[in-house]
This record gives sequence, C-alpha cells and structure tokens, in this order.
Amino acid sequence: MTDPEKARLSLDPTLTRQGAVDGAWWPATYDAGAELPALIAAIDQRLNRRVLRVGLHLDTWDNIPHRIAAPGRHVKVGWFRTIDPHVVNLIIPGIEHLNLLVIPPGTTPAAADKALGMATRCRGRTRPGDILTAADRNSSAEATTEQDLSLAGWDNEGGQPQQPARGDFAS
Repeated sequence: MTDPEKARLSLDPTLTRQGAVDGAWWPATYDAGAELPALIAAIDQRLNRRVLRVGLHLDTWDNIPHRIAAPGRHVKVGWFRTIDPHVVNLIIPGIEHLNLLVIPPGTTPAAADKALGMATRCRGRTRPGDILTAADRNSSAEATTEQDLSLAGWDNEGGQPQQPARGDFAS
C-alpha cells in the first residue's frame, strides 16, 4: 500500500504543537513494512516536505524494516520501547518532529473517525491512549443511544408488537 491517497490520515492544519499529537493515522495492519510507505508518501505530499526518519514502538509493530524506500531517498526507521505505543514519530525538516496517534487497525470505523478528528483538535497534555478511549466511548455511547431509542419505542408500544385496534378481530 504505497498510494498516499489511501493513507487514512488526519493532520492538525496549523501544526502549532499544542497537543501531545499532531494528527492521527489509521493503518490497515501493524505490518510496518507494508504500512509505512503510504504514510511517508502521504506526509511528503500533504506537507510538501520529506520525511527523514520514523520512530515506532518496538512491541506494537511487526516486520519493522531498517529503511523504507521513498522517492529519491531511503527513510530510516527506528524502534524503541520508550516511545508511546499509540504514537508514530516522524522527523521532518523545518517541523522538528511530527507525532501521530496510531489508531489500532481493528478499531471500528465509527471510533476511528472520532479519533481521527479528536487527534487534530486535542490541546494540552491529553495522552494518546486517552484519545482512543474517549473516541471508543463516544462511538459506543452513540450506539447505546440508538439502542435506547429502539427499546423506548418498544416500551411505548407496550413491549410487544402493535395490537389490533379494539373491535378488530383477527379471523
């Protein structure tokens, strides 16, 4: 997957570094060798700058290469146990570094969409894991609300299918 258009990515348009993350990325798998090329291409394209290095949490990712081929260069990939497991760090000239929240590949689309949006709006010291928890809770709350509405409709009908009107008898 090297098409930058297919990278599920959101970036803070200002990149003012006011939060713990500068955006979010929702990879399809934890296979770094398969997922990083599209992320690098998307960041290069959106920021019109070249990613020089990528940092990942060692225990979160599979198939971590030493380098990723990118147009005109090879991007070095480092892996650490000290980096937040929910973050990928990209070194980019002129920006210092970019921290992206990594939305786990198995996340539901509703929760992932919430996390993609929340990551670009969070300010202060909100931890990346807290964004994922809040996004999951918010998407679950919507599902619960829909279920509650359905049950409320059921209760309002007497808890059973609508009965025939008085005087109407089934034959």
